[in-house]
Amino acid sequence: MLVRGLTRLLGRLPGFLCALCASCALLSSASAQTDLASRMKDPGQWPMAARDYANTRYSNLDQINTSNASRLQLAWTFSVGADRGQEAAPLVVDGTMYVVGPYAGPYPNRVFALDATSGELKWSYAPKPEPAAAGVACCDVVNRGLAFDNGKVFLNTLDNHTVAIDAKTGKELWHTKLGEINKGETITMAPVVVKGKVLVGNSGGEMGVRGWVTALDENTGAIAWRAYATGPDKDVLIGDDFKPFYDSLKGKDLGVKTWPADRWQVGGGTMWGWISYDAELNLIYYGTANPSPWNANQRSGDNLWSTTIFARDPDTGRAKWAYQINPHDLFDHDEINENVLVELELNGQPRKVLIHPGRNGYMYVMDRATGEVISADAFEFVNAYNGVDLKTGKIIPNEEKTPLAGKTVENICPAAPGAKDWQPTAWSPRTKLLYVPHQHLCMNFKASQVGYIAGTPYVGADVDMYAGPGGHRGEFMAWDPVARKKVWEIHEKLPVWSGALVTAGDVAFYGTMDRLFKAVDAKDGHVLWQFRAGSGFIGQPISYRGSDGQQYIAILSGVGGWPGVVANAEVDPRVRNGALGFVGATQDLPFYTAGGSELLVFKLGGANGEDTSHAPSK
Repeated sequence: MLVRGLTRLLGRLPGFLCALCASCALLSSASAQTDLASRMKDPGQWPMAARDYANTRYSNLDQINTSNASRLQLAWTFSVGADRGQEAAPLVVDGTMYVVGPYAGPYPNRVFALDATSGELKWSYAPKPEPAAAGVACCDVVNRGLAFDNGKVFLNTLDNHTVAIDAKTGKELWHTKLGEINKGETITMAPVVVKGKVLVGNSGGEMGVRGWVTALDENTGAIAWRAYATGPDKDVLIGDDFKPFYDSLKGKDLGVKTWPADRWQVGGGTMWGWISYDAELNLIYYGTANPSPWNANQRSGDNLWSTTIFARDPDTGRAKWAYQINPHDLFDHDEINENVLVELELNGQPRKVLIHPGRNGYMYVMDRATGEVISADAFEFVNAYNGVDLKTGKIIPNEEKTPLAGKTVENICPAAPGAKDWQPTAWSPRTKLLYVPHQHLCMNFKASQVGYIAGTPYVGADVDMYAGPGGHRGEFMAWDPVARKKVWEIHEKLPVWSGALVTAGDVAFYGTMDRLFKAVDAKDGHVLWQFRAGSGFIGQPISYRGSDGQQYIAILSGVGGWPGVVANAEVDPRVRNGALGFVGATQDLPFYTAGGSELLVFKLGGANGEDTSHAPSK
């Protein structure tokens, strides 16, 4: 009997083990899908560049608040060793901070893992990139941050590789090549992980690069899908389930038909900005960049799907809806800016929307299920357009500002970088306000004929930028998307090119290009504290809780980016149209700052520098 029973048990063991393995696999799969999402719920961590899929850049920590922010002091610093533009957002996961440097110095795009409380270095990883990539980068050799999921850190290198790194050891797990630098392609965006896929877009619209977004398997690096911004529907991943809200966007192969013959192949529409994700609708959202070249006289038509917000299924990449913000873009007003996902009460009803602060100067509030534009109001001085027609969804051009080949058109506002470029906003669920860092610039624009040569500039425009009305060149402001108006604003003498952060302590943070890092009251904009750094700020501030229970604020200092190359690279400040026209707007920047590479980390201190206990928000 005993032998027979053991035989029966052993006979069933393989099936039992198979079932057990299947259960483990299901648990592992579930863990893979919830790891990042669960970390977003922990206010002590900062697990992705935007902090959450909604792109709010909001911290629920309130130890630092309006009553004690004046007591912020430097806790520790760290140099990433490359004095070029520092645009990256640090990540903080399980007490470790991960930060990446720009594509410069002896170790381009080097990744560092640091103890988030003490600053002690745990490991560093240095990829082996192609030095030639720096020669085709449009607007400084920046990197906007890393991604994290399931024990892996994900890095995009300027020379078009995505790399997976073991978060504990710094060991490379895989790398995948996604583009070609000899075509002018680069990658500067922070990757985003959704449902086990690493989402990456390319840069290079000023080189005539054809834009795309690619999904990689996070465990293997294999390409799952790629969606182009121009070309036939099969390349753009448009099928029968594509339901744009506006009739003008319905039709077959519009990514070909809205271009002169074959121009879509070098038509731009790159994607180097931000990706949001709505888990309930299972949709990712992102915007595409300008069409190529800047000279619109060489590309008749609406030039789809450039300057377009896409909603896609992250599993397949298939487009569900799209909305083109600037048809036949005239001014380099690409729309890679973030789409902030919030729920607003509009006309007495709750509505799931995305808020898109447009480069064209309009604040779009859109239904994120359908792509309908609910409102679009100017948040900056705009004379290049005469508003947005909400019935058709079309922006209304100001014909007086239309560039003609060989003719200089003066006083176009906003300038080519737009009213706001890539620098991300922050949303507070407490104040119901969006905190917007942006520039205040106008330009003179002269279009000229240009030919396409792979890997070389394909612009066809001579641009001279300068301060907008009032003489200031930058602004940090709070916007009420329900009342559709600005609540308060702070003028800055230089463009505000840093990202924003807002916390449950009702404190908003941002940096200036003339070396100031500021904390302001989120309700009225009153400056609570400021710190003068060694170099200007174009980075993204974050907040997290250390192992000591203290709330920390961190940001990279190091001027650069498109407006800052005049201060950190070999660009002649006397040539106003240098750096695609931005030198004219920031000629004086080298008198305020030079390049830097410093990570700065702050926490509260008492009158004598001692740590302060938790102070609840008001």
